[in-house]
Amino acid sequence: MEFIINHTDPKSNARAGLIKTDHGDIHTPIFMPVGTVGSVKAVHIKELREDIQAEIILGNTYHLYLRPGTDVLEEVGGLHKFNGWDRPILTDSGGYQVFSLSQRRKIKPEEGVWFQSHIDGSRHLFSPERVMDIERSIGADIVMALDECTPYPCDHEYAEQSMNITHTWLKRCCEHFDNTEPKYGYSQTLFPIVQGSTFRDLRVKSAEFVASMNREGNAIGGVSVGEPTELMYEMAEICCSILPKDKPRYLMGVGTPANILENIAMGVDMFDCVMPTRHARHGMIFTWDGIMNMRNEKWKRDFTPIDAHSDLFADREYSRAYLRHLYVADEMLGPMIGSIHNLHFYLDLVRTARQKIEEGVFAQWKNEIIPRISQRL
Repeated sequence: MEFIINHTDPKSNARAGLIKTDHGDIHTPIFMPVGTVGSVKAVHIKELREDIQAEIILGNTYHLYLRPGTDVLEEVGGLHKFNGWDRPILTDSGGYQVFSLSQRRKIKPEEGVWFQSHIDGSRHLFSPERVMDIERSIGADIVMALDECTPYPCDHEYAEQSMNITHTWLKRCCEHFDNTEPKYGYSQTLFPIVQGSTFRDLRVKSAEFVASMNREGNAIGGVSVGEPTELMYEMAEICCSILPKDKPRYLMGVGTPANILENIAMGVDMFDCVMPTRHARHGMIFTWDGIMNMRNEKWKRDFTPIDAHSDLFADREYSRAYLRHLYVADEMLGPMIGSIHNLHFYLDLVRTARQKIEEGVFAQWKNEIIPRISQRL
């Protein structure tokens, strides 16, 4: 994997770059739609390519390991062949999903994480080595190291113990990854994850440790787990000040459009979040003028386009009134249109951010646009 920084913003730490992978180029800053079980909910692969213009999507190690299983994925030649997506894929390590199964898992630092499947209750072990093997079998272009995602709030002692476990597992992930080969004839790269909860000293220590591993990219985890937004920004800024400037930085699980722009300003390059599709399923639509709840009565006779500043549905003429009707009538087409729209908006947002960085006006534009896109219509 290669990362090239093409432009930097003169009044912030934002940068526009290019990640080169064997499955294609990724222009940064980038938002990555979440395809948990090998599909982005309610969205066809063709729509991801043509309407949304996604450059990379996510798969989830925990879910893909349980279903369809690595044996199926290996038989077909990896996730790219299985779901028909021929552009880059990133897989998380499953650490966050295991973290969310607090009643179904047990962490044993020397072994890994024992957990029960949410599907049938069967018992499984995610060790650092096992997770690397699973991600090799899935075949993602970028794979994440196994970590423990600390809850918020937690005390300093717990956060430090958890961080030390993550660092120990990272060493084992790197060693095993470097001693194995990709399965499908193209290269894969491993990203470590910075942890440390909301404690400045731990974030500094973890970021320094991750930087010392000298991998091709780095991630910031353990945010967007319930902490105040200001703390999330503070932790991201600390990490970005330490992680190498010449390597992509990935902020995991973030976030709202405003969150994304603020973190781009700190030097983050990659983002993912379920928010655009999850909110779309409940009728919340993001636009360049603000956020709409499509179930509200006020849209019943609004025959204007969903977003006057978007060309996404220009040839289909979906109106706000029609989209509201679909949601109120519980027609599955409503969440489908909403999901495509929200993902397109998120990708349009980072594309526009990239353009503003190239023009040298990102910081000013960010401050002007955030109040507009964050307001409720």
